Amino acid sequence: MFKCWSQRSVTLCGLVLLSVALTACAQMPSARPAALAPTEVRIQAPTVNEAGRYFILLGGCNDCHTPGWEQSGGQMPESEWLTGGRIGYRGPWGTTYASNLRLFVQRVTEDQWVEMFRTREGRPPMPWMNYRTINESDLRAAYRFIRDLGPKGEEAPAFVPPDQKPVTPYLFFVPRMPNE
Repeated sequence: MFKCWSQRSVTLCGLVLLSVALTACAQMPSARPAALAPTEVRIQAPTVNEAGRYFILLGGCNDCHTPGWEQSGGQMPESEWLTGGRIGYRGPWGTTYASNLRLFVQRVTEDQWVEMFRTREGRPPMPWMNYRTINESDLRAAYRFIRDLGPKGEEAPAFVPPDQKPVTPYLFFVPRMPNE
């Protein structure tokens, strides 16, 4: 019982000393070091273009929608980004092509762009199911970034149904057993 009282006494004494010290400091503002003086801190939010550019890079959009991206090691100038591709992606669904997003965003509104990511059921290799949960501000920033790049390039080739052969080069997406 004495030991417990002693610990309480030490704790109580420490709190009293801390309170006295804080009160003394508060009454002596001139004694406060300049480094501890209150300052106004301003954190700048990224611009829409910076946020959109970041989203495009992080989302891997250039991987398919920018011709030569992989070969360049991701070192393509922004002026060449997102112009679509003429290399198809062929599988049981047919042959799809990465669209020219710079032309596409000229035809749709920002709201339509957001709605597309929320509802679209597309063909591979576009991972639509992964993009449904992207927050709206990221989608809008991406749209604005692409719009700001301006129109460039040609439309990608049209979808080719599975029973037809594409006339462009394509990557074949069909699983194979190891011994085949």
